[in-house]
Amino acid sequence: MSVAGFVAWPAEVAVRYRSEGWWSGRPLDHLLRSAAEQLADHVAVVCGERRVTYRELDDRVDRKASGFERLGITARDRVVVQLPNVLELIETIFALFRLGAIPVMALPGHRRSEITYFCRHTDAKAYVVADEVLGFDYRALAREVEAALGRRLVTIVVGEPQEHDAYENLDEAPRDRRPVDASEVALLQLSGGSTGTPKLIPRTHDDYRYSVEQSVRVCGFDASVRYLVALPAAHNFPMSSPGILGCIHAGARIVLSPQPQPDVVFPLIQRESINVAAAVPPLARLWLLAARTRRVRFPSLRLLQIGGARLDADAAAAIRSGFECEVQQVFGMAEGLVCYTRLDDPLERILGTQGRPMAPGDEVRIVDDEDHDVAEGDVGHLLTRGPYTIRGYYDATEHNATAFTADGFYRTGDLVRRTADGDLVVEGRAKEQINRGGEKIAPLELEHHLLAHEGIVDAAVVGVQDNLLGERICAAVVAHPKHALTRKDVLRHLEDRGIATFKLPDRVELLPTLPKTKVGKIDKKQLAESLHRGAR
Repeated sequence: MSVAGFVAWPAEVAVRYRSEGWWSGRPLDHLLRSAAEQLADHVAVVCGERRVTYRELDDRVDRKASGFERLGITARDRVVVQLPNVLELIETIFALFRLGAIPVMALPGHRRSEITYFCRHTDAKAYVVADEVLGFDYRALAREVEAALGRRLVTIVVGEPQEHDAYENLDEAPRDRRPVDASEVALLQLSGGSTGTPKLIPRTHDDYRYSVEQSVRVCGFDASVRYLVALPAAHNFPMSSPGILGCIHAGARIVLSPQPQPDVVFPLIQRESINVAAAVPPLARLWLLAARTRRVRFPSLRLLQIGGARLDADAAAAIRSGFECEVQQVFGMAEGLVCYTRLDDPLERILGTQGRPMAPGDEVRIVDDEDHDVAEGDVGHLLTRGPYTIRGYYDATEHNATAFTADGFYRTGDLVRRTADGDLVVEGRAKEQINRGGEKIAPLELEHHLLAHEGIVDAAVVGVQDNLLGERICAAVVAHPKHALTRKDVLRHLEDRGIATFKLPDRVELLPTLPKTKVGKIDKKQLAESLHRGAR
């Protein structure tokens, strides 16, 4: 039995993946158990002034798992986890893995709209949050979500809990429990998506572990790695490529940064002798500019992984030269496929491509609009399937009918071409989506929120090119003549709707009309071009 709404791989495909040794039948919590047995006294996690060894982390996870059980959390229960980059995030997800419960990986920037949807769509039993981060009170958010749901959540708070359950009280004696079936859903990741609501991505213990193991192999992680987590840790990239899970598999040291800004990150790199870090292109450029301005060097840093958006060759060369370290391009998606440039690739491939699929089980097709394979070197739509690429979003039957082909290939929405050496070069997106600093925003979702305002009669959201962030979010709205709307009114409306902070428009334009195509649809291409010209 598995979770309702989960689309499993066909039985004959699953048999093949197991016979090939790609699916090992070992659940994710065994990564930590194994590291604790082999590297008991090796430091596993650094979080502020706290240093936790692998033995200590494994024990803490055992005790937290028992604490979750006391609160009624059992196998297959969904738990929305919304924590910043803290030790408790790692403890929580491994405690839930150990129980066979399913963390739903929310981001710190999500607000009432998204959290309520996650809880309702998954029928979540519990919600794990920090008390307050950067002035935002997540305990108050929990109350808002409960009110919207019309039911109680088991809310567990790291820090001062108020009326909720205290995370620090999740401390019970370890107990024996039934082993977790590795074919079960381990966690629900979030899709950037191009539709009005975020899609949930069910990753099993088997498929996610295979992805982590292959990432570790390709990236050469071992116990000597000191890995900086500066991106939001719940993201798939810093979680599994190789990320936190890869570090635990390799027995490496994880150093958590509460914020990605240079003022926070640079002292950590120096203090902890960081040798591997991961960033999205805008963040890498920000670090580079700050390092040049401050004239600081990081001799310990040997590898900077860049993913989340395409990194062009000139930027890659500048980052490699500026930090005097190797650069590795990472291209992938929470739905599965991950591509890397290899550490021993020729420089032109590292700088000029987004790498190639990491695993022998990956299948890739590049097709035209009719799903016919394009000629080698031509640009087309990227389709993929394999032992760690999902066969369907969670409980999304209608969407799955178009997001996947009849024979199980996932339509990524990326436009790519393949070089003669087999590397992929990302040329753009076919799906409508804004990539702002590595965060994927669906314009349709924002447009729905905008049009809920009684004073807005038409709205369009587009991405406008930006040298730092890649794209900025621009909302163009047409107000009703009787409503004297201001830009502040529009932003206040969106904030009141409870949407994630990273989805709020960078720019709001009040226009008399929106450009239309010959068939009467909003001409977003023309709109984006005119807004880009206006920004110069």
